[in-house]
Amino acid sequence: MVANLELYTERLTLKVLDETFAPVVLDYHQRNREFWREWNPLTPDSFYTLEAQRERLRADMAQLAAGQGLRLHLFQRGDLAQIVGDLGFNNIVRGAFQSCHLGYKIDIGAANQGYITEALRRAIAYAFDELKLHRIEANVMPHNARSRRVVAKLGFAEEGMARKYLKINGAWEDHIHYVMLNDAV
Repeated sequence: MVANLELYTERLTLKVLDETFAPVVLDYHQRNREFWREWNPLTPDSFYTLEAQRERLRADMAQLAAGQGLRLHLFQRGDLAQIVGDLGFNNIVRGAFQSCHLGYKIDIGAANQGYITEALRRAIAYAFDELKLHRIEANVMPHNARSRRVVAKLGFAEEGMARKYLKINGAWEDHIHYVMLNDAV
């Protein structure tokens, strides 16, 4: 996988970030801390530091180099000063599986503008065409109507309920398991 990867849509740049972007990433997380609380695991205060973001970006680069993950940060085209979202292909497993887990978030100021759907269309095409993944799995809490609409628009198929799947905001939450298959692989 490419460490300086940039993908483009009509309105967005999807970019792999190195640790020099830590201040921009920290701003993104600080700005959205309360907005994401309902949908994310509890996050310690130490996460909201420049050093923690540098370390996270270094870890992202190590996952990329190992072929085990790809995180892309979303920017409006022509503006790399403020992140409007991010997405990740996590836990990439090769061999007979050729699969990963998908995660994504949007900035509070960019919500309900179609950015995540637009970015995911492009990123999924890259994951299928370039990374040759066979299966992308997304897990969404049943009450997350916005995220459920996103996966439906993209054509993910619902495969069932994963009971008490992830600990979100301090409580074990059920998730609906969605899958998209790459028929070309």
